[in-house]
Amino acid sequence: MEMTSFHTLLAVAAASLAMAALAPAAQAQTTGDEVGNKAVVQRAFDAWAAGTGSPYDLLADDATWTITGNSLASKTYDSREAFIGEVIRPFNARMSVGLKPTLRQMYADGDTVIVFFDASGTAKDSISYANTYAWFLELRDGKVTHASAFFDSIAFNELWRRVPVTQ
Repeated sequence: MEMTSFHTLLAVAAASLAMAALAPAAQAQTTGDEVGNKAVVQRAFDAWAAGTGSPYDLLADDATWTITGNSLASKTYDSREAFIGEVIRPFNARMSVGLKPTLRQMYADGDTVIVFFDASGTAKDSISYANTYAWFLELRDGKVTHASAFFDSIAFNELWRRVPVTQ
């Protein structure tokens, strides 16, 4: 009986050591994903600020984008094209000088990158538009698969109502 208990303890100890050996590898993978995902989003924001791209370039075709709150655009868009077509194109059509972002903070946690930023531009009626945003972006293979966006809906709604979409 004592030999069986010893073997059981030995097996438990071996399993514990194996799990402890694997834990740093799992942590390294998560950290690597976080660093890689953050770098992908950082490059997209840098391109947006430079006028050479946008974070929307990262959207997977089947990405969902949820605008939370009570803005005129608040809902979940079930594809890249739905979001771009219903929100981004009409927004840009209201602007004479497009939005330029200024990052405040960027955080990564596993597959999620959180971006806290300000953005401003000029509407076609020559009135400045400025807003503060928090985006929660879930990435897979360098593409955004789901996003949740928070911003000042009063400022957004005011622009949306004030400036008509022009071609």
